[in-house]
Amino acid sequence: MSDDKKCGCGSEYAKDMPIPEVNFSTFIMSMSSSALVQLGEIPDPSTGRVEFSPVLAKQSIDVLAVIEDKIKNGMTKEEEKLLCDLLYNLRMKYVKKTK
Repeated sequence: MSDDKKCGCGSEYAKDMPIPEVNFSTFIMSMSSSALVQLGEIPDPSTGRVEFSPVLAKQSIDVLAVIEDKIKNGMTKEEEKLLCDLLYNLRMKYVKKTK
């Protein structure tokens, strides 16, 4: 038996895990948690180790800042089109792979 199966981390286990609803609050909490892991404030849930990754932490904080800015100031037409096009393409790829 592989180590993945012993610890319950194998692909079969992950496939059966319930996934929490994705909404704005869970998304920004997830980003915040990632930043805390990257700041070395909490252990990485996948490894249990506490490590400081300043570049990744800054990127996570910057992503949250971009979200804050877009909420306050809105998206440009170009940004709206880019997001719409990216989502469409990703959704179509997902549908093709999950048929």
